[in-house]
Amino acid sequence: MLRQVLHRGLRTSFSRLGHFIASHPVFFASAPVLISILLGASFSRYQVEESVEHLLAPQHSLAKIERNLVNSLFPVNRSKHRLYSDLQTPGRYGRVIVTSFQKANMLDQHHTDLILKLHAAVTRIQVPRPGFNYTFAHICILNNDKTCIVDDIVHVLEELKNARATNRTNFAITYPITHLKDGRAVYNGHQLGGVTVHSKDRVKSAEAVQLTYYLQSINSLNDMVAERWESSFCDTVRLFQKSNSKVKMYPYTSSSLREDFQKTSRVSERYLVTSLILVVTVAILCCSMQDCVRSKPWLGLLGLVTISLATLTAAGIINLTGGKYNSTFLGVPFIMLGHGLYGTFEMLSSWRKTREDQHVKERTAAVYADSMLSFSLTTAMYLVTFGIGASPFTNIEAARIFCCNSCIAIFFNYLYVLSFYGSSLVFTGYIENNYQHSIFCRKVPKPEALQEKPAWYRFLLTARFSEDTADGEEANTYESHLLVCFLKRYYCDWITNTYVKPFVVLFYLIYISFALMGYLQVSEGSDLSNIVATATQTIEYTTAQQKYFSNYSPVIGFYIYESIEYWNTSVQEDVLEYTKGFVRISWFESYLNYLRKLNVSTGLPKKNFTDMLRNSFLKAPQFSHFQEDIIFSKKYNDEVDVVASRMFLVAKTMETNREELYDLLETLRRLSVTSKVKFIVFNPSFVYMDRYASSLGAPLHNSCISALFLLFFSAFLVADSLINVWLTLTVVSVEFGVIGFMTLWKVQLDCISVLCLIYGINYTIDNCAPLLSTFVLGKDFTRTKWVKNALEVHGVAILQSYLCYLVGLIPLAAVPSNLTCTLFRCLFLIALVTFFHCFAILPVILTFLPPSKKKRKEKKNPENREEIECVEMVDIDSTRVVDQITTV
Repeated sequence: MLRQVLHRGLRTSFSRLGHFIASHPVFFASAPVLISILLGASFSRYQVEESVEHLLAPQHSLAKIERNLVNSLFPVNRSKHRLYSDLQTPGRYGRVIVTSFQKANMLDQHHTDLILKLHAAVTRIQVPRPGFNYTFAHICILNNDKTCIVDDIVHVLEELKNARATNRTNFAITYPITHLKDGRAVYNGHQLGGVTVHSKDRVKSAEAVQLTYYLQSINSLNDMVAERWESSFCDTVRLFQKSNSKVKMYPYTSSSLREDFQKTSRVSERYLVTSLILVVTVAILCCSMQDCVRSKPWLGLLGLVTISLATLTAAGIINLTGGKYNSTFLGVPFIMLGHGLYGTFEMLSSWRKTREDQHVKERTAAVYADSMLSFSLTTAMYLVTFGIGASPFTNIEAARIFCCNSCIAIFFNYLYVLSFYGSSLVFTGYIENNYQHSIFCRKVPKPEALQEKPAWYRFLLTARFSEDTADGEEANTYESHLLVCFLKRYYCDWITNTYVKPFVVLFYLIYISFALMGYLQVSEGSDLSNIVATATQTIEYTTAQQKYFSNYSPVIGFYIYESIEYWNTSVQEDVLEYTKGFVRISWFESYLNYLRKLNVSTGLPKKNFTDMLRNSFLKAPQFSHFQEDIIFSKKYNDEVDVVASRMFLVAKTMETNREELYDLLETLRRLSVTSKVKFIVFNPSFVYMDRYASSLGAPLHNSCISALFLLFFSAFLVADSLINVWLTLTVVSVEFGVIGFMTLWKVQLDCISVLCLIYGINYTIDNCAPLLSTFVLGKDFTRTKWVKNALEVHGVAILQSYLCYLVGLIPLAAVPSNLTCTLFRCLFLIALVTFFHCFAILPVILTFLPPSKKKRKEKKNPENREEIECVEMVDIDSTRVVDQITTV
């Protein structure tokens, strides 16, 4: 009883609101426009988010704490040449992969000379500044001997060139550890790619060589010069490529990922304009009909204007509050399109059900009472789900900002639909009541006055006048609308046909089977190349990186951050056991081997162990570079102790993928908790992948929980709680199918797809809630009758919004960007699966599943009592289910 009272109270409130808006249409039409202009004007000076890490790396993660600890001991910016990572190297740098179109050996004489020429050209790059020209030597990271740090492969190629010049045949390169002329053992697994080896790891050939140039960025001037050097570096590589057409070069810099991420916005512009033109065209056509008075083409256009005003207002607010633009915001207009257009088309559909002899204010009040309740509830669902995503519980900043922007846009869209679109409906209502042309606003003459006019003129001014319409035909004045006619006369009867239902059920079982197959193959996609435009430096470099350099993982720093008994043989065994199975670049292992070669026991007393380490081992030229890996501390009694040290580990992998590296990280972390030696592991890429799985799923998980809670508690507020039961089952079915099919379509679970899945919850509720509400609340007739009625009442609005949404998405598929590709596939699947449920699954399943439609018995006098019995029968001739009314 309370639910019915509340339901009637809300309808009455919306009816009064509609009457009030219809009484002041000019104010409610102009206020949203002025607000949008004032707030949207600030968006002309918007700022772009420069930091990809800030957007896509989990905000709260153990890896960031570990990075701070590592940086306090061994500054990451100075040791980034040792902590190799592909796309996540910190600071400024330039990198190039050199390979051949014909899979030639890059270590032969011709290609060796070519690579060394490229190296010389890069080191000669100049960045002009007032009064000084900066070269690589001025901005490079310096070694202990004040020389620029360059990749060890450059020294290897120079030695190889000298060996060929002197006809030395004993020079050999080993892989992945090789030795330089001074005796240093260096790791070259990320500098030589596509390697073929002889026995004992001797390199026979290499299909690719990678060079990296690390730059300083210690202040703003230095950073600006380094940024310009990176740009000149790419230009130099391209010019070198043109003059040497037989080799292929893939340049990459620290700015490439950011630039290619934002490039999606630039390459999408003309496609978005095409999408807007198509949506406007289809929206106008969907609102048009042959009757020039009752046609509403302007409302199709004004519906899109309403959405645009809300999006512009939200953008202005985000900009005024210090928010920055990023390419993920491209999805916001499509979320607005799906929600806003359905609300406007639902209002238009309600207008068609009102009586034409009523005043415009009364018709508007009836429209608000009929459509605004469901639109308000679905808007509340949007605000709750995206609001949870915008909360601090969301650990990925890009997802949080996206949800925040979506919440603001949806809120203003709701207000503008109530005000701006409602007042537009009032204006077009007056045009209709005055029998004016819906486009030209000219008074339409009666048919007899048009007899002498040309055929095309009569066609443009076709209209039905109320005095020409019989009383029984008044409700059918809008049936000339193509979609109304299609649903009422053809589709509703066809989908509820007894012989069609089995095929729909079979199709649904196939749908569930394929969705399950895809659901079992869901994978997380934390690859940063999935969010950038295609045909860019990032994509080309990443492809070459995975092709040639996927044999080994990024270099993992193994940091012992407390003083341990390095001289103790049991501790030595523990440390070696922890690093077992890795390719190691370790001062500790080298020192133990050094002692064994001198026939000295590794279990020396502490003082002897430390003295020999400092005064003998680290003084040797081949081991002097290990001085950067050890921190000594002198105590009050002049006793020296090793307080911290680091080693570098590389894992052998089949291919460099994030799941394998993340499993390795978690294994080493668990080991660090239980081991006697206190250590941490770090690589710059860990900042992006640490807690990525939990951070990625958190917005979707929280939104699903909030949606279920809202559906549960609103069950006590809606007219019938069974509506929410059916709605929950429908949402589960749609989301399950979308996840499964997007996996089969090679879409991974990343930031963009998770945001689309959150939207999928709301889009399903948007379209299915009115259908289910009309069906569940229907009484006195059969299930089939109420399924048809629900489709006739709400099906047109769903079909109109779906057509506009679909044509708006199609240009998105052509945008050359991985981000928009993911966006298109997810949104297309959401729209398609929801449409399938609205027009096939629900109409069929609801005809033979609860709720049952029980007859109402009216109490009459015993002597004049009638009982109405509804019986479903099958007409053999037309195979249609009909209702036979029997009076007893």
